[in-house]
Amino acid sequence: MKQTKISWKSILWLEGFGFSIIIGLSWLTEMVRIPHLLFGEAFTPNWHRAILRTIVVLLVWVWVHLATSRLLKRLHYLENFLLICGWCRRVCDHDEWMTMEKYFDAKFQMHTSHGMCPDCVRNELKSAGEKKTGGPNMFK
Repeated sequence: MKQTKISWKSILWLEGFGFSIIIGLSWLTEMVRIPHLLFGEAFTPNWHRAILRTIVVLLVWVWVHLATSRLLKRLHYLENFLLICGWCRRVCDHDEWMTMEKYFDAKFQMHTSHGMCPDCVRNELKSAGEKKTGGPNMFK
């Protein structure tokens, strides 16, 4: 399944365009006399109603814009995580699971080798010493 990524800023622009159309239609209703044309109502333009609609739509727009922006930033942040299996340590890249070595070679043209970090060396030496002497609680 291939997904096309769309910029989160373009989503916000589309959202803004939609709200602008709503505001435009609100004003167009008063200017073109849509209720008069559709329902035969007496024509009395009510600019206060149009202003109130515009304010309400703008408040909703601001709230939706801020919420959408926050969610899209969070989604973008989460998309940048590297998915690694907790058991076999394989890496998922575009729905393909591969070893870390293969992933680093494919993505960064980097060859890998294995070693031990200083903390693991200390822990292994400590546990090896405990096994050799019979454990830390041998004489208690």
